[in-house]
Amino acid sequence: MTWFSRLFAGPGAPGVALTARQQQLIAAWQQLPAPDLRRSHYRCRYVVVDVETSGINVRTDRLYAIGAVALVDGQIDFRDTLQLLLASAAPTSEAAAATSEAASAPVVGPQAVEALIAFLQFVGKAPLVAYNVPFVAAMVERVLAECLGIELALPWIDLEWVMPDLFRDIDSTQGRLDAWLTHFEIDSIHRHNAVSDAYATAQLLQVTIARGARKGFENPASLIELEKARRHLHQSS
Repeated sequence: MTWFSRLFAGPGAPGVALTARQQQLIAAWQQLPAPDLRRSHYRCRYVVVDVETSGINVRTDRLYAIGAVALVDGQIDFRDTLQLLLASAAPTSEAAAATSEAASAPVVGPQAVEALIAFLQFVGKAPLVAYNVPFVAAMVERVLAECLGIELALPWIDLEWVMPDLFRDIDSTQGRLDAWLTHFEIDSIHRHNAVSDAYATAQLLQVTIARGARKGFENPASLIELEKARRHLHQSS
């Protein structure tokens, strides 16, 4: 998904000046080793990500919050979560207006920079997981380009594509997150709250890796390949 960053990043510096300390923290993150995608699901760390936004346009709508939940060795640790509030959400009537100047304003400023550096430190170089990756990744990578001038350049796994292949016996979900949550009796404590939805999606990831391991998809790399194959099949049909 790094092409999103190249699309939204300007030719030069990020939207705000970075201090020497912030540049050092970003450089330290960039130098972390790449993830070993061949490690077993139960010997690796995933980070599940969700977002709150002013709308569904990845070019113009505003990112309000990022929620992230880690899945380590197949387990969710409530202490291993992160919620970043990048902007105050506008009232529903205003947030619904995609052409609103407030809704489309870029998220920049010292607080956003510190929050996004905290996000990088939390993620490290773990593979990222979301439901509807094109939207979630676009919003996250756009704001990283705007505020920090960097590309995330990490692998993403989209449960929206992976789960239907692993759960072919379930035909009532119709590709919607709510349907999967209902089927597996997973509650989102506060639906459309970034960290709450990330936690619910992390539970779906637990179900997914358990089924995947039984079918021979035993690590992040195999889920990435499964997703690629399913997307290719869809595009060819």
